[in-house]
Amino acid sequence: MTKFDKAKAEIADERILANGWTRLSNFQIDYTDSEGETHRLQREVYHRTPAATILLYDTKRDSVILVRQFRLPVFLHGEPAWIVEAPAGLLDGDAPEAAIRREAEEETGFRIRDVRFLFKAYSSPGSSTELQYFFAATIDSTDRVSEGGGLSHEHEDIEVLEVPLEKVMAMIEHGEIVDLKTITLLQWAIMNRDTLR
Repeated sequence: MTKFDKAKAEIADERILANGWTRLSNFQIDYTDSEGETHRLQREVYHRTPAATILLYDTKRDSVILVRQFRLPVFLHGEPAWIVEAPAGLLDGDAPEAAIRREAEEETGFRIRDVRFLFKAYSSPGSSTELQYFFAATIDSTDRVSEGGGLSHEHEDIEVLEVPLEKVMAMIEHGEIVDLKTITLLQWAIMNRDTLR
């Protein structure tokens, strides 16, 4: 047993600050630290539903299918806001694998056959409840059943990109890929390239 086993937290109060596209809450927490002292802490948390993302790898062409779309938070930083990402989306009540099959087809037009679950991770555990499920799948040109591009009734405006796997690290290093879930998947792909073939 370490001194950190004594640490604990209790919610003293929650106040909802916003409840639109996502919910934002202000919490008052009674946190007992590893020294046994209790402090009242204030934290704000975005309540995000679980999501899934996938690496689509074309074994014959040694390339990955990525998407480019507008992201408001990046725009607010004054940076190029049409960023390159792995296909992803909210679970919307579906199991993670079913959700990522749906999202991959909507965004890229590829109907995936075999899906491999990789891992799950919190995207920003200091401020968001979002849990991401990471997947990989091999594809080829015969798996493409539509142009993709997202759903028009959701006003999605998604560009589908095919990028050689050998170029993705340079894109990350030069700031062309800045999305953390995508960087994680691409690094996984490079480390596990032989198991994808």
